[in-house]
Amino acid sequence: MIRAGRPRAGGRELPPGPDTQSDPPAAWQAHVEGVQALLDEATEESEFSHPMVGTHRLADAIDQFYTPDVLMHTWDLATAIGRAPNLDPAFATQLLDGMAGIEDGPAVAVDADADPVTRLAGFIGRDPSWPKNSLTSS
Repeated sequence: MIRAGRPRAGGRELPPGPDTQSDPPAAWQAHVEGVQALLDEATEESEFSHPMVGTHRLADAIDQFYTPDVLMHTWDLATAIGRAPNLDPAFATQLLDGMAGIEDGPAVAVDADADPVTRLAGFIGRDPSWPKNSLTSS
C-alpha cells in the first residue's frame, strides 16, 4: 500500500497526515487525497518501483496492487464492525481469476457454492464465518 513517508512513484512521498490511532477518518481522507494527487500528476509513462514487485507503470501498479488491497481490507473493516462488506462480486471474481495459482498464505475453506466475495475472503485467509459483530462478541 502507498503510505505517507514511504517512497512512491519517482521517489516522491505522500504528505504526512493525521495519526491513524487518534483520528482514523481524517488519516484515511489525507491518504485518499495524497493518492489522488499522485494520480492527478501522473503521466502515461509514470512508473512505480518497489523491491518486491519490480517496476510497473503507475496505472498498472494501482490497478494490480493498490485497488485490490483496498478492496480486501474493506472486507476486514466491514466485518470487524458487523457490517456486510457489500463488495462488487464481479471484481471479486476478477481478482480470484487473476490470483489463481498464487498462494498468499493459508486459505480458509468455504462452501463450493459460496458467492465470489466469500470465496475471495477465504482465498486470502479470512474466515467468512468470523463473528459478524466482533466488537460485541465475546
